[in-house]
Amino acid sequence: MHAVVVSVTIHEHEASEINLRERVVPGVSQAPGFVGGYWTRKEDSGLAMVAFESEEAAEVMADRVPSMLPDTVTLQDLEVREVVVHA
Repeated sequence: MHAVVVSVTIHEHEASEINLRERVVPGVSQAPGFVGGYWTRKEDSGLAMVAFESEEAAEVMADRVPSMLPDTVTLQDLEVREVVVHA
């Protein structure tokens, strides 16, 4: 299993959260190989970790992430990592 880890700066909390709930999460959760995901916020910083069944599925999603982000957030970091252990 592999995860896409995304870090963003949030400029408009309300608009960003609406986009996340209405567009991003439904789209990501229907992607091939999707296992589960968490989207978090602390002040103006957002961090998401979304797990996929394979590295290939995670890489495909990682390639899509920049086009999914609204103007209300700025991408800071994006990487695919192997999930070593989960509970």
